[in-house]
Amino acid sequence: MAKIIVETSARHVHLTREHVDLLFGAGYQLTKKKDLSQPGQFACAEKVTVVGERGQLSASILGPERSADQVELSLTDARTIGVKAPIRESGDIAGSGACKIIGPCGEIELSEGVIAAQRHIHLTPETAAEFGVKDKQIVKVKVNGLRPLIFDAVVVRVSTKFSPAMHIDTDESNAAFGATEGEIIVD
Repeated sequence: MAKIIVETSARHVHLTREHVDLLFGAGYQLTKKKDLSQPGQFACAEKVTVVGERGQLSASILGPERSADQVELSLTDARTIGVKAPIRESGDIAGSGACKIIGPCGEIELSEGVIAAQRHIHLTPETAAEFGVKDKQIVKVKVNGLRPLIFDAVVVRVSTKFSPAMHIDTDESNAAFGATEGEIIVD
């Protein structure tokens, strides 16, 4: 039985160096608040405001800085503030939703970059081999608890840079009543 930790990935923003400067001031360094489960990734103390056609919300920034800006929202968040957020793998932002991001020193308009992250599993090559799965494979994950369910269309992502964990957004976590462990089902 291939068991995996299930983590909730709340709304967040990835920023480029250029946009950190525009939002927080030239040369500003983001403040690490806490390390995340994926090696080298961290939540920052700073937050920004994400603005859509019908509203706005506060979002955390995740570091380190990236080569492209990306806003990851749940579908409920996107609908609430009036932005398009197609379900995509992280980094696949071509033609995705647009928004404004406001920081303490400025604001930026993104013509694309807003997505609802495809549910996915991070695995090392060794763990993937142990579980009998490969990179980009689509699997199901069964979670138990007070509201048991099976997540379908879960993308397996394999890299030596990963630590084993499944990531779901807040809508999915609420549906599973905050499940923290799942069992990978390979068809």
